[in-house]
Amino acid sequence: MPEIRGEKIWLDGKLVDWDDARVHVLTHTLHYGVGVFEGIRGYKTDDGRSALFRLGDHVQRLEQSAKINLMEMPYTQNEISTAILETLKANHLEEGYVRPIAFLGEGAMGLYPADNPVRVAIIAWPWGAYLGEEGMERGIRAKVSTFSRHHVNAKLTKGKTCGDYVNSILAKREAVLDGYDEAVMLDTQGLVSECTGENIFLVNDGQLRTPQLPTILGGITRNSIMQVALDKGMEVVEAPITRDELYIADEVFLTGTAAEVTPIREIDRRTVGSGARGPIAKLLQKAFFSIVSGNEPKYERWLTYF
Repeated sequence: MPEIRGEKIWLDGKLVDWDDARVHVLTHTLHYGVGVFEGIRGYKTDDGRSALFRLGDHVQRLEQSAKINLMEMPYTQNEISTAILETLKANHLEEGYVRPIAFLGEGAMGLYPADNPVRVAIIAWPWGAYLGEEGMERGIRAKVSTFSRHHVNAKLTKGKTCGDYVNSILAKREAVLDGYDEAVMLDTQGLVSECTGENIFLVNDGQLRTPQLPTILGGITRNSIMQVALDKGMEVVEAPITRDELYIADEVFLTGTAAEVTPIREIDRRTVGSGARGPIAKLLQKAFFSIVSGNEPKYERWLTYF
């Protein structure tokens, strides 16, 4: 992937030069992983403006993730939202990816962080299709990981916590080293959970199915696609899914801020459906990009223009 580079980063209440946004090596989150973050996309709309997709929902989840991890945010949701818009403008971005992150700074070491300050940074940079333009159109190859997704009481699954993604990195590395693009992760009961950074859907006989919420992060793009599908008259079901149901599905696709709507054409060397992007994935993909391009008044509430 290309090097991430920009002009300014928002750090602890002010914009600083990209190379000056530094933290100490004793930053608590660096050692122990207790921090929270979001990924937000901005799009150039067809009328020439730019808009962030579901900004308020992302900022709300950032605050909720902090609360889950006993981190007291030093900024309100409105202040974070304003800072995100300032960061985009300071980097002269018409579209791109935004990463707000709250982390525990230097101070006490050990597993109890005591009074270490909660620090906040916001980074923005250009970013294309996470799983590649070809993957968006043709579909990607995936494998079921040997690593299980988090159990609901082994960690708190509703927070988007930095350290949780060690699990994702191990699964992603395994998949890529084995020649695949992505990993499908099962929960501790052996049921389909999610992928390393995306939610998963399957289609059978026109019905859209996705795993239930307990062991997955309730993705904002997942929620959006479910609403769009319902509005288009599709049957949408949240229910347990076994790995063999993925093999025999008519279609399988992923959703996420980074992945957007990405079809899967093969899982564990089994061809999914026709081995190409299916009609439901294509329909929902088209609808999603029409929304973020500002062409769907019904979903205008999901866009924050900047």
